[in-house]
Amino acid sequence: MTGPERRQKILDLLKEASEPVSGSRLAKEMEVSRQVIVQDIALLRAEKEEILATPRGYLLHPYQSQIAKRVLMVCHDREGIQEELEIIVDLGGSAIDTIVEHPIYGDLTASLMVKSRRDVYDFVTKLEKYKTVPLLRLTHGVHFHTIEAKDEMTLDLIEKALEEKGFLPQQ
Repeated sequence: MTGPERRQKILDLLKEASEPVSGSRLAKEMEVSRQVIVQDIALLRAEKEEILATPRGYLLHPYQSQIAKRVLMVCHDREGIQEELEIIVDLGGSAIDTIVEHPIYGDLTASLMVKSRRDVYDFVTKLEKYKTVPLLRLTHGVHFHTIEAKDEMTLDLIEKALEEKGFLPQQ
């Protein structure tokens, strides 16, 4: 298989996938090393393919028009992370990323792709396991999330629930 054929096959697999696809899985299916996959992903991105790298693998950016999207400013401490994410996923949303406005570096964005309670558990477990400092610590708890859901009504429910829990700062 040639490089262009392999990259097209990678794109096809990502288009069909409902969850992130790991680099290891792509390497196995293409019968190449994981490094070749990393290079292929870089080449696809250079060709303007919107491929996201998440902690669980690669996926195409979800620019589907049927998905409602909203960026919410939230504020809480480290202990509020799990509850906040559970509210979002329990009401049918996905936390796509975390964004903080750093005074020196500008906007810092980290991919989350948290869509289920299992994803929340995995994320919180990794924070603890690696003793990671969450981005919200850089801004005294204030941060933003891009939230996606099937419709605006679902986003309204999520926003209301976060407000009721005190996670939305008064603007």
